[in-house]
Formats: sequence, structure tokens, C-alpha cells
Amino acid sequence: MPSMLDAVVVGAGPNGLTAAAELARRGFAVEVFEAAETVGGGARTEELTLPGFRHDPCSAVHPLGIGSPAFNAMPLARHGLEWLQPELALAHPFPDGSAAVLTGSVGESAMSLGAEDAGAYRRLVAPYLGHWDTLAQDFLRTPWDGLPHDPYRWVRFGLDALQPATLLSRRFRGAKARGLFAGLGAHAIAPVSGLATGGVALLFALAAHEKGWPVPRGGSQSISDALASYIREQGGTIRTGTEVKRLDELPPARAYIFDTSPTALARIAGLGRAYSGYRYGASCFKIDYALSGPVPWTAKEARRAGTVHVGPTAGEINSALSAAVAGRDPSVPFLITAQPSLVDPSRAPEGRHVFWAYGHVPAGWEGDATDVIERQLERFAPGFRDLVLARAVAGPPQLAARNANYVGGDIACGAFSGLQTVIRPKLARVPYATAHPAVFICSSATPPGPGVHGMSGHHAAKAVWRRLRAV
Repeated sequence: MPSMLDAVVVGAGPNGLTAAAELARRGFAVEVFEAAETVGGGARTEELTLPGFRHDPCSAVHPLGIGSPAFNAMPLARHGLEWLQPELALAHPFPDGSAAVLTGSVGESAMSLGAEDAGAYRRLVAPYLGHWDTLAQDFLRTPWDGLPHDPYRWVRFGLDALQPATLLSRRFRGAKARGLFAGLGAHAIAPVSGLATGGVALLFALAAHEKGWPVPRGGSQSISDALASYIREQGGTIRTGTEVKRLDELPPARAYIFDTSPTALARIAGLGRAYSGYRYGASCFKIDYALSGPVPWTAKEARRAGTVHVGPTAGEINSALSAAVAGRDPSVPFLITAQPSLVDPSRAPEGRHVFWAYGHVPAGWEGDATDVIERQLERFAPGFRDLVLARAVAGPPQLAARNANYVGGDIACGAFSGLQTVIRPKLARVPYATAHPAVFICSSATPPGPGVHGMSGHHAAKAVWRRLRAV
């Protein structure tokens, strides 16, 4: 082993693991330190309820994972990662028993919105179809990192993307298309009337058509395990169960890369108030279920979808997100739900299912949203409660305890609002660099932000190897 490491990575979430893999495969000596007993961060799988029921405590469905330029540049399939595609990527049910859907077919998706909006939907997505690879490279990066690969589409997409989801969906006439679009924009965990939520909605819709919204066989842990296996193959070392409290506890290295919140980085690296202006956003209340059978959705499309959005209208969705951001208790939550065992039977005993749902609540909220979440589920799946064998409940304090990056339970590691929507963690030409020349940050607090795609780790690794080569 070399007397001095090239890089030490703190935190083995998808971004930390990606940064380590990128450096190790370029011949740098790398060591990863993780406080938890297993790698994964927000991409883990555990038996949270009953034996044989394998749940994802955080992320479960990965449209940006299968479409990630960073992941696709590594031989992760050889290390055990296999993507499974549900029949339908997304269903968005309505009270009348119908549903809007997103599938690989733009035509099928457009027609599910009703004849009045099918044409408008096709026109919205048409300029970008067939261009995922360059779009992903251009948008899953820092805006000022050189010229885009496809300047025309980058500008065109940018003009759409900067709009609020509510404004972008004004081109639709009907409630179904507007509801579907608001649900997609709500993945930003911000009111869908907010800046750039249209970009989130459009990116997720395009991902459904181009790459699908898959789950990894065996659960999200498979992504993290594949990355860890690849790092070890390239000569890197990973140490779990090792919490880092101060920089001087780490071995000597030429660079230190933190897959942590900016707050934790400042504390560990002694950077004082470097990120005192960084803001965290609203949280979630998440329930993992062990079920005796599949969810009895009234809308037949929802029974075939990997992800189901529950909250029919754009108005209801915006109200739910606005309440969470404003600090109000949830009353009628918008739910994002996933049913991975529909496509991956290995996740539950035969005939049984795993299912999760989360609604949005204020940061640090200590209430219990189980009843309001299940009332909302029963609206669209009557008899749901009769199937519950066990539930594992996690509000903001539990989410923060599960993952130190989720400050106040914020699973996005930073509010999606104001300038922080496009400039995170603070204004800098290289947002992965810090005031300390050897210290870097690679968590989802940096561009391009949340999601299991490893791109923040990829860009941070690029900043590190440029510096190491210069030195």
C-alpha cells in the first residue's frame, strides 16, 4: 500500500462510491470510509418489516440511474446490477377509476391523457426524443462546465425547464395532463408553482420514454454493491462501521472527498461557517409495507405500474407541497408510491408483496401521518388496509437517523427553491471544491442534485483528478 493515499472518500452513498470508482479506475490509490455497517447511503435494501420482505429504506425506483452517463461508463452489470422494467413506468389514477400513464410508448402515454391533450403532450416531448444520452450529459452537470454537447437542445430544454411545472402544463387543457405533470414536478419536493419544477417533470417524463423507470433486481442495495465490487476490483479499499468526526482522524491523502451534507463537511473539515447560507427543505413521512397481496387499485393501469402517484389534481398536489414547505401538518397528502415486487418477486415471500408510500411533511416534523396517508391510499385502492401484514414507519427524525445526509429529514439534501435550485451548495465555478485546497464535496448537495445517478460523484472526481494531475 502506498505511504500516502491519493484520495479518501467519506461516505459510501452512490455519489461517494462513484467518485471512488472513477478515481480508482484511473490508477489513483483510494480508500472509502462509511459510518454505517453497509455501503449504500440512500441506495440500500433491508428487511424492515418481516423476514423475507426486502424493502428499500430510501430510494427504490431509478429512472436517472439506468440513464446515468456515470453508471453506464462502468461495467456494473458484470458486478451484479440487473435492471427490471415494470410493464408501465408510472400510473397516475383519478377518482373515476381511470389513470394517466407513462410508458416506453409516447403514443400510449399521450392517449391516456385524453384526446384533448394527446397532441400537446407529443409536441412537448418530441424535440427531445432519441437524444437522451446528450441531454443527460448536458443537464446532469454544472451549467458552467464547458460547452454543452447539444447546444440547440440544451437551450430549448433550458427554456422549458426553468418554468414552474404549473406554467409549463398550461399548454394542456384537461385536469389529467396537468395532474400527471404536477406529480412529476413534485419529485423536486417543492411547490410545483416554483421555479424549474417544469424541468424536473420533463426530465422524468423523458426518462420514462427513453430509459424506463426500473428497479434493480434484489433492491437498491444492488446498485451500491455493484459500485463497491467495482471499486475493490480496481484496487480501492472500503471501510464500513467507521464514523469520521475530524479530518485528522483520516489517513494522509492528497485529496479528501465528502459524500456528506455541507453542514457535516464544514464541521468535520473545520471550514467554520462556509455553508451557513445553505438551506434544507421539507421532509417526508415514509411507510414501508409488507402486504398479503397486490395493492387493490381501482384503476387497472395502477396494478401494472412500478410507481403510482396518488393525488389526482395539480391543485391538490401543489397544496400538499406548499403545506410541507410552509411547516403545516399534512391533511390530504400527495403520495409517491412504489411496488417493486410486481416486477421482482424475489423481494417478498411467494404471493406476498412489498410496497412503500411517502407523503411530504415539514422538516423535523414529529407527528404521525400514517392515518392520513392510508386514507389517501384507500381513496384509490379500497380495502388496502386489509392487506397490511406489517408496516415500518419513518418520519423526519427517523429518516435523519437512517441517513446523516438527510438533515431534518430532507431526502434531497437541500431545498429546491430560489437560487439554490440552480446554484448549490454555493456560488462557485467548481462547486465541488471548498475553501480547503485538498477538500471536496460530492453529495447531492452539489450539481446536478438529488437522485441515484452518481453524477455529483463523477463531476467531483473530475475536479479531484484535475487537481492531482496539476499538483
